[in-house]
Amino acid sequence: MARAGAALTTRSGTGLTSERVRARMVERVQRLGVSDSRVLAAMLRIERHRFVDPALASRAYEDSALPIGFGQSISQPYTVARCAELALGGAEDPKRSTVLEVGTGCGYAAAVLSELFGIVYSIERVRPLQEMARENLRPLRIANLRLTFGDGMLGLASEAPFGVIVSTAAADDIPPAWIEQLAPGGVIVAPLGRNAQVLAVVSKDANGRIDRRKHEPVRFVPLLHGTVRTN
Repeated sequence: MARAGAALTTRSGTGLTSERVRARMVERVQRLGVSDSRVLAAMLRIERHRFVDPALASRAYEDSALPIGFGQSISQPYTVARCAELALGGAEDPKRSTVLEVGTGCGYAAAVLSELFGIVYSIERVRPLQEMARENLRPLRIANLRLTFGDGMLGLASEAPFGVIVSTAAADDIPPAWIEQLAPGGVIVAPLGRNAQVLAVVSKDANGRIDRRKHEPVRFVPLLHGTVRTN
């Protein structure tokens, strides 16, 4: 996993005193309602400006989403923290849990999740974004994070079952493949809806019964089917 020693190195050309700026970002996230100390510590360790276009680096620690290309964005820090908090709340043993993140994007949320869970698989449908994420993550040398290219709507059957599935894109409903690949006792954290979206937690009990709980309104990019291999 990335550790504080690696996270204190600033990206060249940004001029960010990142530890101090990250601390202010984490304080804002905490004021907005995220209380899990494990999540807050992970957000403090991972430098968000590593995952933002250099032209937008001065805004990296604002609580706002920023464009990363291909119609996608890096989620606002509060949203990343809230999804991680809900995932932790549903995980029976986080450090022994295998996680699937659907929608790697620039790699920031995957890096945060890797601080909290045993093994994290992150799947991205847009090849250039996957390559961007790989380059963003390379300096951190996160040993428990695996990036893969594919259609996230189909999950990642080769590595299932998953104790946790986190989606960074909104579907009308939970794809059947995710339910199938979710381990008994596991949880899915995902935004649901097309226009009016809500953050939902879907759990599967030991008998395979599914429970759905809705949380706060959110706004995510839509979950799309298929893959994109070129620019």
